[in-house]
Amino acid sequence: MPPPIVETNVLATANEYATHANPKCVLACIEALQCVRQGQKILLDDAMRILTEYRRYASPKGQPGPGDLFMKWVWDNRANHNVCLPITITPTVNDPEDFEEFPKVSELATFDRNDRKWVAVAIASGMNPPILNAVDTDWWKHRKALERNAVHVEFLCPDMMACANMMA
Repeated sequence: MPPPIVETNVLATANEYATHANPKCVLACIEALQCVRQGQKILLDDAMRILTEYRRYASPKGQPGPGDLFMKWVWDNRANHNVCLPITITPTVNDPEDFEEFPKVSELATFDRNDRKWVAVAIASGMNPPILNAVDTDWWKHRKALERNAVHVEFLCPDMMACANMMA
């Protein structure tokens, strides 16, 4: 299995910042982060966009929550290419939150611009890695279009997608 890409909402949910997440979802995020650390590899972008976003929701000091512990592990290993695999992605000329690697299809035109970096990393890696998502329903709303464009999203909290399911 290829190394995963971990969306920021997984760290935030593990740290219990996603107040709408139920205990089952929080536990699923904690377990997923532990599994990633045990697998010893993760995909990141080479310009630290993902790490910069992680730092908004988790501390590289590793405390007090499980998302912080994961952030510390990533931060401590960011230069270790046996653990953190840096993937080059190319911002578009007119929009630094859009990427050349992101599929240019109409059904993904409304996909959250801030989340495009994860899709770009997945595609640019050529490994077909899973993108781990906890509570961000935009991923659920666009899951079929993402799948059609060879992007695999692993929903750690599928029960949290109930509202999004009604709108999809």
